[in-house]
Amino acid sequence: MPGQRLTQQDRRQIAAGLRDGLTYAAIARHLGRPTSTITREVMRNGGPNDYRPEQAPRPGRRTTRPQGSGRSAVAADLGARDPRVVERVAAQLTELLIQSGLPQMMARVLAALFTTDDGALTSAELVRRLGVSPASISKAVAYLEEMEIIKRERDPRGRAERYVMDDDVWFQAMLASSRINTRIAEASQSSARALGASTPAGVRLEKLGQFLFRVSADLVRSAEHWRHIYAPEKLGN
Repeated sequence: MPGQRLTQQDRRQIAAGLRDGLTYAAIARHLGRPTSTITREVMRNGGPNDYRPEQAPRPGRRTTRPQGSGRSAVAADLGARDPRVVERVAAQLTELLIQSGLPQMMARVLAALFTTDDGALTSAELVRRLGVSPASISKAVAYLEEMEIIKRERDPRGRAERYVMDDDVWFQAMLASSRINTRIAEASQSSARALGASTPAGVRLEKLGQFLFRVSADLVRSAEHWRHIYAPEKLGN
């Protein structure tokens, strides 16, 4: 129940949920707990890739976190930051991106890029940080490339490619959304004519098309305005 301590059975179910690829929110719903409770529990006890329910502290018992955990393997990618803080921020961002409609692995990759200072990671770094297969990373980055959210470039530290989050990531996402809405609007108006502009279905589809055309145009104008205000070169000042 909310407000009570997690039991060892709860922790075993959290571990099972993580192995099954469930999000913190999904695990929280299953246990009837706040998502923040699950997030803190996982971050305190190894992170999403190394969570061990048996390592979680029990009442009246002090535990020592084992040295050499999987967290140390990604420390080099995180600068001087505490990996637990980075994992917590990335986990929260991942949940929000999933709620916005982004598939889970794509959300995890994008959150990993967001939480690096230069917004770039190689495939090997993503594999190490997320604890997934190279094939999973390849599929996720292909999806994000198609959406024009990230791009590839040569890693200046070596010969490998790295994936870079575009400085205009949200602007590009807004444009992509606008393009989709415009296509829906065009299809709606074409369908309205096919069904008959004076029929109830035709009127409904025509109104939908007009609504989406206008919202898309407003969205693009607003995105262009605020992109100019918050341009990357201005954010550094």
